Amino acid sequence: MHALHIHAGPKALAHLQEHGLRPEHIAVIPAAAGGPKGLILGPLDRFIFGNWLAQSHQPVGLVGASIGAWRMSTACLNEPVAAFERLEHDYIHQHYEPLPGHKRVTAEQVSEAFGQSLQAFYGGRVQQALQHPRYRLHIVTSRGRHILHREHPLATPLGYAGAYLSNAVSRRALGGWLERVVFSAQGAALPFDAQDFRTRAVALTEGNFMSAVQASCSIPFALKAVHDIPGAPAGAYWDGGITDYHLHLNWTAPAKGPDRSIVLYPHFQQNVVPGWLDKALKWRHGATAFLDHTIVLAPNPEWVKTLPGGKLPDRHDFMTFDRDLAGRVKVWSAAARASQQLAHEFAQWLERPDPRQVRAL
Repeated sequence: MHALHIHAGPKALAHLQEHGLRPEHIAVIPAAAGGPKGLILGPLDRFIFGNWLAQSHQPVGLVGASIGAWRMSTACLNEPVAAFERLEHDYIHQHYEPLPGHKRVTAEQVSEAFGQSLQAFYGGRVQQALQHPRYRLHIVTSRGRHILHREHPLATPLGYAGAYLSNAVSRRALGGWLERVVFSAQGAALPFDAQDFRTRAVALTEGNFMSAVQASCSIPFALKAVHDIPGAPAGAYWDGGITDYHLHLNWTAPAKGPDRSIVLYPHFQQNVVPGWLDKALKWRHGATAFLDHTIVLAPNPEWVKTLPGGKLPDRHDFMTFDRDLAGRVKVWSAAARASQQLAHEFAQWLERPDPRQVRAL
């Protein structure tokens, strides 16, 4: 059974038919939120950044939210293959013991431990991520507005309830509660047209890198918001996936000629869902013209059924395995090993890119 499905927007498919796919064609690589699901992309990340993309010389925009921000920041480090291997190991083995007298870990506890893990992972290497000679890093966060401007035990749940109802009516209405704030390295312009949603662009610096990455990964109620990030507007910052779950953005890759015309998207599913609050809104899961230049690399849903538990790793596994760390590590490690097939099949396809094997996005 093939593990990898390749999907393309209409202009990306036309590009494949005329030019094939070479590393110098890539303009942008997005990386979605999705927590443990991102583990399935580790081998693809190692192949793309450690081997294939290294054969070209053009600048590439790397845009990540939540676990995607962690992945794309890792791609900018020296020796990215080893860095991705460590990321996979650290993510699989993360574990939180409830405090005495508590049945569950607290958001404060998870946030403190996660902040320490970021310091251990990126400490002394932040400049590598910020000053990569080719990659332009963009970290997506969600900043609270009005009632969500500061985290509060009563106001925050009410604010997110309002955000959920507003978003169900109109995605733009979500902007009344939350705004997209993108932290960009090296003064790079956003590689997408941000008119679809209320957006701010902020410089990503050594002084705010750790806070921006932590904020981008701070799932509401599971972790604490990050407040008042240096160099950015004051307020509470949460997971970038709230506003941009799968980065369904209006990518502005050049449209003329083969060079730098493709958005290459390693993803854990075919559908590119706009925001976290859109997960249940199936009518927002289809492709739009925003993705015309996009190629999505996604696991075959039938292959996913062969993984432990018949599914991708996900956040529910923390509760399923509760204090059985060894059990969860075994299952997640097996899924990560199996996903080597995704990278192997992509490498094989690149040797002779056949558009007939590409599916509509």
